[in-house]
Amino acid sequence: MKHCIRCCIALLPNDLHKHCSRCRGPSHNNKNCHLCKRENKVLLHLDSKQMNLLAVLEVRTDHSESWTGLFCLKKGKLCSLMFGLLIMMLVMASYILTGAKHGLLLILPTFHYGAFASNSNLMDSETLCDMKDHYQTSKINISYTKDYPNIKVIIDTITSNIEFKPRHYPHLEDLKKQELHMFSVIPNKFLPNSKSPCWYEEYSGNMTTNPYATNSYALYSKRFRTIFDYLRKVFWNHLYHYKDKHYRLRCLPHFYIIGQPKCGTTDLYDRLRLHPDVRFSAIKEPHWWTRKRFGIIRLRDGFHDRYPVEDYLDLFDLAAHQIQSVLQDDVAKGYSNKMNNIIIGEASASTMWDNNAWIFFYDNSTDGEPPFLIQDFIHAFQPNAKLIVMLRDPVERLYSDYLYFASANKSVEDFHEKVAESLQLFENCLVDYSLRACVYNNTLNNAMPVRLQVGLYVVFLLDWLTVFNKDQMLVLRLEDHASNVKYTMHMVFRFLDLGALSEKQEALITKSPASNTRRPEDRNLGPMLPLTKEILEDFYRPFNAKLAQVFCDEAFLWKKP
Repeated sequence: MKHCIRCCIALLPNDLHKHCSRCRGPSHNNKNCHLCKRENKVLLHLDSKQMNLLAVLEVRTDHSESWTGLFCLKKGKLCSLMFGLLIMMLVMASYILTGAKHGLLLILPTFHYGAFASNSNLMDSETLCDMKDHYQTSKINISYTKDYPNIKVIIDTITSNIEFKPRHYPHLEDLKKQELHMFSVIPNKFLPNSKSPCWYEEYSGNMTTNPYATNSYALYSKRFRTIFDYLRKVFWNHLYHYKDKHYRLRCLPHFYIIGQPKCGTTDLYDRLRLHPDVRFSAIKEPHWWTRKRFGIIRLRDGFHDRYPVEDYLDLFDLAAHQIQSVLQDDVAKGYSNKMNNIIIGEASASTMWDNNAWIFFYDNSTDGEPPFLIQDFIHAFQPNAKLIVMLRDPVERLYSDYLYFASANKSVEDFHEKVAESLQLFENCLVDYSLRACVYNNTLNNAMPVRLQVGLYVVFLLDWLTVFNKDQMLVLRLEDHASNVKYTMHMVFRFLDLGALSEKQEALITKSPASNTRRPEDRNLGPMLPLTKEILEDFYRPFNAKLAQVFCDEAFLWKKP
């Protein structure tokens, strides 16, 4: 059956299809049709099924009206195009309105190679694909060649621009202005008989109140809800009642495992939590200091509501309950001044290096360097905190990082190309900015297809040493830990002033199999190309030399025997 497209388009919205004269039979006369009169029409040839204008498969002109049909054909296509554009505009408008409502609408800035201006509108992302269209490709002249001399020129330029400048430490009052709520919740004094920084906080809820109902960790992740369901059930039993008021014990970590990723922090965490005097947060890596307190849940998803400090403190309630039980037992026995030996730890491997969110929340500095860093706030609350760092050869760390996080098409050749591209991006930044500004530059860090900056250990550690003393920091090497677990664990126990262990307890900790090892499919790719390895060794060499100098240990040169 033939249908008149103009009649049907005009009548379908009002469900008046039956009035279309052509649809009533093959004897339709254009001159007699009140809609087709004085106009030539395009005929749509459809089968006997119900007509659907969005599923038209073929448009043919009437043979008797070849020239006028061709004109109408263009008008018909234009109609369809306009209809499609209208739908697309409605969808985009809905997305924009929804994104703006939830804080997800982020406009990427124009990206200039060689001039990495910090911009607060650029979102940290785990992938490069969504950003490349915003970069000026005219300045890229990266040849994915394996010609070492060409890349050596880039490395020489980087080396010539390396300068380790001291950092200016911000004043406490400036820190308070940035985080007023945090400073109102965490006191400046803690219980004297607890190694971990703990204090009592008044609780105003009743027995039917769920204290974890609004905890963001529970709201955004189903796997954490079981933990908070248990905490809710036992919460009232652990309150301290005094003069018709209720108090809950709040705690912060005594020590932090601050980095680095793919350096064995998971294995260290798994062994250390077997010690009877060590407790960790309910979640291994809360990433609160670096991400969650800024509203970053997954780097690719944009910003959500910021996690308040109370949500972070909730993660230590299990440990706080145990500390409180010991404290109360000691008081009952008359040992009110006895020191509690339980210590709390936290093991977010992003704490040492990830300051990507600063540009969105703190005033931009004139030199492109962040005015505040993570360690500034930790030190403001916990000047006596202890820090554990696990490092490895940065060349091998980068390859392991690539194998772990790359999702598809992994190969040694692809890794080589990504290294070459990242080196040129880093070189271009150093032309106009300081080393610190480039290391903490969110735009650059998102642009580099591999995370070169994470292996610049000495840059981060020097900044941590501006606020913490060197004796508050234990820096380990994965290579030493892998070859002698017992020795490195004893170093950790002494550093944390942990009590002696029985032979059985020590064997359990030191003889457990390694955690978070390389996946079989990644091992099958084999080592990186020798040329890639040589390039990365040249790049990291001056940074490793500075690290060895700072800690007076040539092992951090990672020289091959």
